[in-house]
Amino acid sequence: MNAMKFSKLVLPGVTMIAVTYGLARFSFGLLLPDMNDSLQMSEFVSGMVSSLFYLAYCLTIIVSTVITTREGPRRMIISAGLSAFAGMLLIYMAPNAWVLALGVLLAGGSTGLISPPYGAAISLWIKRDKQGKANTWINSGTSFGIALSGAGAILLSPNWRLTYLIYAILTCLILIWNFRAIPKVGTRSKLMFQKGQFSIRGVEGSIPLVLASLILGISTAAFWTFSRSFIEVAGDYSEWQLSGFWIIIGLFGVLGGFSGSLVEKGGLSFSYKLGSLSIASASIILSFSPEWLLMSYLSAGIFGCAYIFLTGVLLVWGIRVFITNASLGIGVPFLLLSLGQVIGSLLAGWFIGTWGYATSFILYGVVGMLASLTGPKNHHKKN
Repeated sequence: MNAMKFSKLVLPGVTMIAVTYGLARFSFGLLLPDMNDSLQMSEFVSGMVSSLFYLAYCLTIIVSTVITTREGPRRMIISAGLSAFAGMLLIYMAPNAWVLALGVLLAGGSTGLISPPYGAAISLWIKRDKQGKANTWINSGTSFGIALSGAGAILLSPNWRLTYLIYAILTCLILIWNFRAIPKVGTRSKLMFQKGQFSIRGVEGSIPLVLASLILGISTAAFWTFSRSFIEVAGDYSEWQLSGFWIIIGLFGVLGGFSGSLVEKGGLSFSYKLGSLSIASASIILSFSPEWLLMSYLSAGIFGCAYIFLTGVLLVWGIRVFITNASLGIGVPFLLLSLGQVIGSLLAGWFIGTWGYATSFILYGVVGMLASLTGPKNHHKKN
């Protein structure tokens, strides 16, 4: 393995994760009300279109894990950038819900394409003692993207088409940066890629990882999908305060980038329990005081930090369980996390309709507490 300079791989990785997750995927919910107005979509249609993000993610993370395992990371990283760029360009031009849906499929698919190959790239080209830190910092790119999308919503609010055009141009520039930064592997290069083993059967520690990822996905779904609607209904907030709630999620998520350091110091088991209990507390805090700006922002801060922190922990845990295949180590927990979010989102809408927001958010907080019981054992602490 030829080691690369830490920043040469991590910086383009952070920006690529920021545009795929933050701008291509999570910004959609903020801009959706304006899209509904201009494209005259019903709540049912916009809900169906939104669910395509999760569907595309589930499909592409499987494809990406398989291809990365066979060929190495470069092709999938470039494909993710192209998919995000094309998706956002289609959303910008969308004359109707059908074209918008196609754009959403491509934009959402980029997030599934990007996660496994960056894990593989780090395991190939970053020194072993720095791999945990590199993975969690690249993962925290989501937070920068979410914060940027919140700022975009404030500055460009009614102009959702212009917003997506700017995002697409930004994605194109970052794609070029990644194209130049990611080394080729194979015959003409000193870097040779060893094929990983593509199987989860009989891998020690894989069942707790699968369960934890699925339950955490369910527990976070209500917050991602309905927290902004919850505070909008419960309190008297201005538009910029509602967008500010989203920015707080993103800014505090940046702190989640330190999960690699905490895993090294406190161990994987402690870090996982801390993260899952924190994410549970965010839903419960919001359920008690959604009309109070300070408490709702506190809840957003805890959620943003805990979510990025936890995905970083799952990432490190996955790579340690699937020690011979880093792309599978990321693909498995992230796929199960997303499947949990699909289940959690579908149930959340029904629960909120039946019991209201507050009771539903308490229930999802309890699910987060249950997730804390399924964590890794401490013997995974060492590399």
